[in-house]
Amino acid sequence: MDNHRNVIIAIALSFLLLVGWTSAMDFFYPQPEQALVQDKADTPAEQAAIADGQAPAATRHTRTGGLVDPALQAQEKADLKTALASPQRIRIDAPRVAGSINLRGGVVDDVVLKDHMEGTGDDSEPVRLFSPNGTPAQQFAQFGYLINGTRIADDAVWQADGRVLTSETPVTLTHDLGDGVSASIRYSIDDEYMFTVEQKVTNTGPNPAVVQPYGYVNRTSRTASEDLWIAHSGPIGVFADAADYGIDYDDVDEAQTITPAGRPSWSGFADIYWLSALVPQTGSAPTATFRALGNEIYRADMIYDAVTLPAGQALTTTSRLFAGAKESVVLDRYEDAGLQKFGLAIDWGWFRWFEKPMLWLLRTIYEAVGNFGIAIIALTFIVRGLMFPIAQKGFASMAEMKAIQPKMKAIQEKYKDDKQKQQQEIMALYKQEKVNPVAGCLPMLLQIPVFFALYKVLVLGIEMRHREFLWIKDLAAPDPANLANALSLVGIQVPQFLMIVFGIGVLAVMLGFTMWLTFKLNPSAMDPMQQQIFNIMPWILMFVMAPFAAGLLLYWVTSNILTVAQQKYLYSRHPQLRAAIDEEKAKKAAEAEAKAR
Repeated sequence: MDNHRNVIIAIALSFLLLVGWTSAMDFFYPQPEQALVQDKADTPAEQAAIADGQAPAATRHTRTGGLVDPALQAQEKADLKTALASPQRIRIDAPRVAGSINLRGGVVDDVVLKDHMEGTGDDSEPVRLFSPNGTPAQQFAQFGYLINGTRIADDAVWQADGRVLTSETPVTLTHDLGDGVSASIRYSIDDEYMFTVEQKVTNTGPNPAVVQPYGYVNRTSRTASEDLWIAHSGPIGVFADAADYGIDYDDVDEAQTITPAGRPSWSGFADIYWLSALVPQTGSAPTATFRALGNEIYRADMIYDAVTLPAGQALTTTSRLFAGAKESVVLDRYEDAGLQKFGLAIDWGWFRWFEKPMLWLLRTIYEAVGNFGIAIIALTFIVRGLMFPIAQKGFASMAEMKAIQPKMKAIQEKYKDDKQKQQQEIMALYKQEKVNPVAGCLPMLLQIPVFFALYKVLVLGIEMRHREFLWIKDLAAPDPANLANALSLVGIQVPQFLMIVFGIGVLAVMLGFTMWLTFKLNPSAMDPMQQQIFNIMPWILMFVMAPFAAGLLLYWVTSNILTVAQQKYLYSRHPQLRAAIDEEKAKKAAEAEAKAR
């Protein structure tokens, strides 16, 4: 009766876990791509709420960011068409970046990434990183000066010496500030995502001029990806030789202005896959500040010290602007070239020493086989192959443990009233028989860092984004082969609270089944109540893991299949272990049946 009651309690607790899982996933795991963005005062209902003195609804963010609300998307498209039609633009056509520079203000406000698409469809357009000021998805960079305490007007029209900025042809913008002072900005771009910005002020007038160069990135947070415990999204930078992931948009809203302590190596804004960052002149120590401008608009400033420029002299300041994808190889290449800790723009966390080699191995296998799904399966074989000798030792140790069970029971019975002496004698028995009681746990413990590393690689590594395998279009996203998506094809939308059931994909079902098989072959004999819990647990994991990246589930399913094969093989090598377990299971089942009667 007690066993039945415990099983019922376990089932009830499992049900509570499932019910609470959706709320937990909202906090710990990215929102689905279909989540609606609700922007402040953009809908009639919100405008009415504001008129009634009520607070507007907060913006919701998706896993990868961007505008997903149809009204905002339509407005962005219309605004872009108008803004980019201006003839006062210099076209950008680099190997991996396209767009334009607005001569009104000399602003880099139009950047798309040629090698990264918004979606997986054939008609998908390149990812847009920068949009002009005033558009719903605004994000742009501007470089300028304070001359004698006065800022160059944002609407000042600069003159250009070329029409197209390429990786081989820089473009120089010039502007006459009056009183013999003139300014120029020379833009160049490399083969990746880095702009070099050379700002020069020339004083040909009769009087000294106080010159203070600056640069900034302006963006809205309504396009930001979700800020997660595993992946930072928001203000970011390296200050005083340390990466700072601790500032989010809410922090900037609360403080209005945040100036991190220490010399900035670079600073800007990060999304899960994208980065816009300012890099100061080598050897300089400008002030780096994050500011809240209101209405979900933020700015990352880089302001150099003011310099008094005598008549007849010129001042040149060379900064850089990164506007592109957070590709680990590219970021590390810039870091190797001297850009301090630029690879930490990806929030690898404490275990990056393990995660980055995992990503390297996946990339290497992918280059050999041409498919990331197959690469993940191959990686699983490699990991399990490396751990097989340890698993073999673990099974041998468990066989030895079974062999000394009678001696252990005799010691426990003899010293049942003296626990300390009992423990000493058992330890002496282990030493005498050369048995390691924890050897059987080692393979499971070694899998934990591998599993966590792969999880972070699949979540953070843009290399996994939009990679296909069989029916899966994006291994970094949840398995799309679920009942909710099937019903949506016929116009039936499943409510969010039912997604815990209808959102279970094929890989999650395979995970539950293969996990159940591994538990069935578990070498430890359990009492009936424990057995019932272990029978339920795989199906609980099926619900829990369903929203995770498909690539992660693919790894786990493959690992479970290999575990079953490995256990079958090892049982054939240690038949005495299998026989002892079957005998003990039968004995416990008989005892339970007798107790039930």
